[in-house]
Amino acid sequence: MDIVVKGRKTEVPERFRKHVAEKLNLEKIQKLDGKVISLDVEVSKEPNPRQADRCDRVEITLHSRGPVIRAEAAASDPYAALDMAAEKLGARLRKQHDKRYSRRGARRVSAAEVPDHVPGVATLNGNGAAAEQEADSVPTKKIGSLEVQGDGPLVVREKTHVAAPMSLDQALYEMELVGHDFYLFVDSETKEPSVVYRRHAYDYGVIHLSTDTMVTQTPSPDAGGALGG
Repeated sequence: MDIVVKGRKTEVPERFRKHVAEKLNLEKIQKLDGKVISLDVEVSKEPNPRQADRCDRVEITLHSRGPVIRAEAAASDPYAALDMAAEKLGARLRKQHDKRYSRRGARRVSAAEVPDHVPGVATLNGNGAAAEQEADSVPTKKIGSLEVQGDGPLVVREKTHVAAPMSLDQALYEMELVGHDFYLFVDSETKEPSVVYRRHAYDYGVIHLSTDTMVTQTPSPDAGGALGG
């Protein structure tokens, strides 16, 4: 596997190239993804003095026989940006590795076992056909904090997280770290829930929610913002 280091509108010193080779542990990467072909590391510099704390950007692109994995970060110097990008790349590689491992370890469920795994599914009779259910009985099931009758809304998973308030920059960093397209957090300035999300290219959007006691509890057609635009 080769590591290609290049600069975009900036020179890449030999010292930095050596640091890339030391930071990106090829043996460890190949253990997580044995189909890796090459690693591209691109360094760019933002000339805008207002962005001095994020003037150096490093983007790592991993090419393999599987999906391409990218990780990028910006900091006040290229070495710090490389450390952050390498940490994100490692997190995404571990996520892909765990996903492949869980798929391989998953056991197929026979038709007879389906009712034990899927609540409310029709059972099979002795002839292998679906057994008829009583017309008057409507099954009720508990999904999270909801009690659903019949074919109600399917809540796949319900989670509650304890979140410490954080800044917008920290929320963007956390979103990139986990490799998601959006991230829910509590804004440290407003103490209100907010969502950052990925838009086009390197652009990001943010949605803030505020509590208004004058608004009725009946949801309006425009309630809730869509992650787009």
